[in-house]
Amino acid sequence: MLRRLALTAVVSLAALATAVPASIATASGPASSGPVPSAVPTTGPFAAARPALGPLPMPLPLPGFLEGGEGGEGTGAGDVRTRLTVSVENTGVTGADGTFELECGPTGGSHPQGQAACDRLAEAGATRSGRQELFRETPEGTMCTMIHGGDATARIVGTWEGRAVDTTASRRDGCEIARWNSLVPVLPDVR
Repeated sequence: MLRRLALTAVVSLAALATAVPASIATASGPASSGPVPSAVPTTGPFAAARPALGPLPMPLPLPGFLEGGEGGEGTGAGDVRTRLTVSVENTGVTGADGTFELECGPTGGSHPQGQAACDRLAEAGATRSGRQELFRETPEGTMCTMIHGGDATARIVGTWEGRAVDTTASRRDGCEIARWNSLVPVLPDVR
């Protein structure tokens, strides 16, 4: 989000820097013979506001976050934007219960399906609805089917794309089953 905002500011300033000198040259250049219509108001509350003469200053260089890292180094331990602790219990699947660490960018930790889990998180992070819904708990009062999907429970704590995450998941009803399934392979597939 910050990257997009900074890029928008840079592009806007660059466009203004080239547009202002061009408009000044056409309004008061040597080829003008008489009054030239302009967008500057001559009456009303905005008449006192006059555009600054001359080109706008060039923007200062922006920090390295626009290039994806600081100084071109994107492999430091502090650069990992996703670091989750996934605790799973009562799945009934051999090797699925336990506490696993998951790091993405680069992939690391003790998660048994680390790369697939990071790929799923990246896929969800690529869409606005995915970023908003992936770890959101089912709102209180939501009507869900009364299907029991098992006794499996999970807790996910940490950061995802720089945002704090602290959520639990279960398979107690249809909404929670769907939520669990949307988190596979971060959570084990217990279908």
